[in-house]
Amino acid sequence: MLRRNCLAPKSTEAWQKTSLFSSTCTVKGKICRFVIDSGCSANVVSEEAVKKLDLTTETHPHPYRLLWMQTGAEVLVSKRTLLSLSIGSFYKDTLYCDIAPMDVSHIILGRPWQYDHEVMYNGKQNTHSFMFEGRKITLLPSPEPDIAIPKSIHQNSSKQGLLIISKSQFEEEIREHCLIFALVATYATSDRAMEVPTEFSALITEFQDLFPDELPAGLPPLRDIQHHIDIVPNASLPNRARYRMSPEEHEELRRQVEGLLLKGYIQESLSPCAVPALLIPKKDKTWRMCVDSRAINQITTRYRFPIPRLDDLLDQIGKASIFTKLELKSGYHQIRIRPGDE
Repeated sequence: MLRRNCLAPKSTEAWQKTSLFSSTCTVKGKICRFVIDSGCSANVVSEEAVKKLDLTTETHPHPYRLLWMQTGAEVLVSKRTLLSLSIGSFYKDTLYCDIAPMDVSHIILGRPWQYDHEVMYNGKQNTHSFMFEGRKITLLPSPEPDIAIPKSIHQNSSKQGLLIISKSQFEEEIREHCLIFALVATYATSDRAMEVPTEFSALITEFQDLFPDELPAGLPPLRDIQHHIDIVPNASLPNRARYRMSPEEHEELRRQVEGLLLKGYIQESLSPCAVPALLIPKKDKTWRMCVDSRAINQITTRYRFPIPRLDDLLDQIGKASIFTKLELKSGYHQIRIRPGDE
């Protein structure tokens, strides 16, 4: 049985095209994952599932060796167990399963199970149909995201199935003459200042005024183009009631509004339309003030501008070879609205 690794790149193909049939069943009141594989010559249950479910084992009458893809990778099968499983309330069965070490699934229903039930396989839909007690049963696969083994049995999984290696193992791997991709996670702390390369120190010092810690107080000057808000003709202006807030949220909202008023970024609204403000928690446990403008946006005329051609933009670059991306801090506060539309 061949199954893609969970870290393999995802393709745009339908998930049914490359996914094996995988679903869940119940064994002794526990949820187990099973796979139907016509290429497996036996019904197999994992050693871990046998141990977790405390299944009774017996010596296999005809021990044999399982041969995997790689030459020499053989597994000795010397035990089996009588497994009673159920799929929903419509199918209950008891069958012998050979015990083998595996972590791709808890149970594999192979050719013996398909032969005994005369299973019909639909390759397009990836379904298995068979007759059971006079009724036709069709098994549907689980979607690709559900392939992970459930925690009901796999709570204390061994490290054998984890895709994690130690530092010493990684150092041994990089000594091999092969291509290795390493993902290194870094983090920055608040007490750790950003290090600036020495090559750019003089340039940053020269243009220090372009990188202020805080924006200058007051609104930006009026530009040649005035940004205004056009409302759909004859549309009634909404007046939404304010949201309910706790005393802590109300105090935080008052503090932020007073701070913006003090800096001159906002002023008393002259618009007859009222929109409520609310606070959204951020990852650093602070609050972000937002304005619920969904009602006014529904009656606002949308601006439509032609998208510039990519080749024209490339021609404007000319012979430039060095580019920079400046952070636009509080970008909405830099857009001046036409007087009367605030």
